[in-house]
Amino acid sequence: MSREKELAKNTFIIALGTFLPKLTTLVTLPILTAYLTKAEYGTFDLLSTLVSVVLPVATLKIEAAAFRFLIDCRDSKEKTASIVSTILTFLVPVSVVVIILLFFVMPLDSVLTRVLASLYFFFDILYLGIQQIIRGLSKNAIYSFSAILYSVINMGLIVALVAGMNKGLDGLLASMCVAQFAAILVLIIPTRLHRYYSFRSFSGSSLKEMLGYSWPMIPNALAMWVMNLSDRLIITAVMGVEANAVYAVANKIPNLFTTLQGTYIFAWQENASLSVGDKDSSDYYSKVFDTTFSLLVGMMTVLIAVTPIIFAVLIRGDYQEAYFQMPILFGGMLFSAIASFMGGIYVAHKKTKSVGITTMASAAMNFIINLTTVRAIGLYAGSISTLISFMFLAFFRMYNVSKFQPMKYKYAKMLLSFAVIGGMCVLSYINDLSTNIINFVIGIVFAVALNRKFIKSVLQAIVKKIRGKRTN
Repeated sequence: MSREKELAKNTFIIALGTFLPKLTTLVTLPILTAYLTKAEYGTFDLLSTLVSVVLPVATLKIEAAAFRFLIDCRDSKEKTASIVSTILTFLVPVSVVVIILLFFVMPLDSVLTRVLASLYFFFDILYLGIQQIIRGLSKNAIYSFSAILYSVINMGLIVALVAGMNKGLDGLLASMCVAQFAAILVLIIPTRLHRYYSFRSFSGSSLKEMLGYSWPMIPNALAMWVMNLSDRLIITAVMGVEANAVYAVANKIPNLFTTLQGTYIFAWQENASLSVGDKDSSDYYSKVFDTTFSLLVGMMTVLIAVTPIIFAVLIRGDYQEAYFQMPILFGGMLFSAIASFMGGIYVAHKKTKSVGITTMASAAMNFIINLTTVRAIGLYAGSISTLISFMFLAFFRMYNVSKFQPMKYKYAKMLLSFAVIGGMCVLSYINDLSTNIINFVIGIVFAVALNRKFIKSVLQAIVKKIRGKRTN
């Protein structure tokens, strides 16, 4: 199978396990905004933020090493068993210590809420770690199925506990814990992961090597947290938890784009790592970037075009202010996607220190902008800082990657795409029927025009497949 087909296959499989669960969060959004108070919703958002801070520090980002190192030893059962055993032997005790500490330090009034929040952290650590092991073992179908199962169970329990029984934040946390536990079982049982585990296979030297790879990802993860979530903490501190709830809702639709591109980036990391030693890697990476950029811009223009419809359908309650943050956030998410693509090349070359340095520089910029402008411009501080910091990160990484991996960029195409997206975002602020229709037409036409070759090739492949079935 060619590298392009392998990338497309992995993207599709991972998409099922990444996009569909995220789509579930949008489906449940009307329930959460309707049945949770703004204080409860804001508290849950802060708990989610805390997860993103605690996990990389507690686990030393070893799950990142799990994926990358297992790719290199797929042909050796002995090395695979050693890596899996080493990772699990490290992760399980760490997760137990984390939940015990968090139970006593989390500022939550209810004991039940603290128990559920602690279990949420515990299962999240294990789930994330085992997920990356399964990806490293190239069992992407199981990875995706577990994620789908998680989303289905979670959605069902949210409907039952939050909407049906009015259990509020406790019901939401309980739903997530049960869904995580079920997903972990699905990862372990079908893959017989226990066959790879033996305490005797634990390797101190392997742990040291993997931590040498993964620890630079900790400042990267924390810096990414600053990029993505410090604005929420600053908004909460200055404007209150209800303002944070509005800003959290504003991020929901732009994050749909992040989910779409994140699906692809997952697959790209594996493909880039497998192709890193090829003689034509420079031409291949450049070609994939050009195709990726066109697809990302196409998805972005379509998403901007349909945002008024999505917002009207999914958002309940007093969240109209959130709509006007979205155009700026859309721009930030596009540059975030470009930066993530370049991050895949860093991973392929095992240059994790460079990943951390570039992200920390952007995070510092994001934090300073947030802190110095929030009192003057309110929620716009969060969205503007997101746009500027991710723009810097994308362009800095494009320049930095070229030092060790030559790349060719089509600058004219990129400038035109940025101009079209910028124009669509400006029109979004008018938000009346005529401009929304204009935006819709522009978004669809530009997406099709930019990706016409890709669309043509997909259609030809479908026609060929249908004709082949008829012949048989």
